[in-house]
Amino acid sequence: MTTGSAQDDAPQDAARDAQSRFAIPEGAVLALLGSRDENLRIAEELLDADVHVRGNEVTLSGTPADVAFAERVFSELVTLAARGHQVGPDAVRRTVAMLSAGTAESPAEVLSLDILSRRGKTIRPKTLNQKRYVDAIDENTVVFGIGPAGTGKTYLAMAKAVQALQAKQVNRIILTRPAVEAGERLGFLPGTLFEKIDPYLRPLYDALHDMVDPDSIPRLMSAGTIEVAPLAYMRGRTLNDAFIILDEAQNTTPEQMKMFLTRLGFGSKIVVTGDITQVDLPGGQRSGLRVVKDILEGIDDVHFSTLTSGDVVRHRLVGDIVDAYERWTDSQEAKAEPARVRAGRRQGR
Repeated sequence: MTTGSAQDDAPQDAARDAQSRFAIPEGAVLALLGSRDENLRIAEELLDADVHVRGNEVTLSGTPADVAFAERVFSELVTLAARGHQVGPDAVRRTVAMLSAGTAESPAEVLSLDILSRRGKTIRPKTLNQKRYVDAIDENTVVFGIGPAGTGKTYLAMAKAVQALQAKQVNRIILTRPAVEAGERLGFLPGTLFEKIDPYLRPLYDALHDMVDPDSIPRLMSAGTIEVAPLAYMRGRTLNDAFIILDEAQNTTPEQMKMFLTRLGFGSKIVVTGDITQVDLPGGQRSGLRVVKDILEGIDDVHFSTLTSGDVVRHRLVGDIVDAYERWTDSQEAKAEPARVRAGRRQGR
């Protein structure tokens, strides 16, 4: 092992040693540190700088870059806490992730954007991509939210729909999805119309119950203010002054997607959500969601938002599972490619 002189080590030690000390506002200390200092422990795990807290004073030490980054993290968290927002381990992780990605947006601005509040529960974006998705819904007439399960694409669209209804920007909400498991042939299923479609539309009802007083939903539905129906029931209609959500759009054919999009009427907004990795269409049919971007790319007032495993807001493992499946799919396609090339060569002989 080679050792240098104390004089040689001095510049390296100076590069490693930096310190920052700042005070947390008294009213934000408990919110920032979390229950039993759980937020502090998460910060210590995620940050390369050493973190020490005494009273309301935080001391950071490490390389200048690590200390500067930790300062930014704590600044954002203090801003969140000072605004009265709950700062939990999830907020710490997402703040570190956003700043690590080098984005210009402030994590505090992203995590404090309130969309809808009911009974003390507030719905807001939890990632930068979710914030951009919500902003796109405000700014465009037709928005596509494409991403894996658990990224909040349908839930946030529902929240924006209820917000628009409450603000009287629209007169009604229309929620639809293809009943692909029944092949849209609902007449062959037993029971009343409601009993036939209920299993396919239940996820939309579940989200709606989180955002609207459940006792008022039957009244709103009977008045036509909220409509939940299979995609097949959209044919032939023009939908004016409505916020329309098409969920599970990966299970539409290109023809169904065209049919749906051309229902758009005056004063309406459309949000289409889906996961192109989970197509359930029978017989190898093409997914309308997979081809629509190629068709509509570049058209004004149409926006495509992409969410990734990093935007999953369910259990932490869901994001890991999504990533693992993507790696497996890529490896299977890589293995299959040489076989396709060899088959092509044999056919060309």
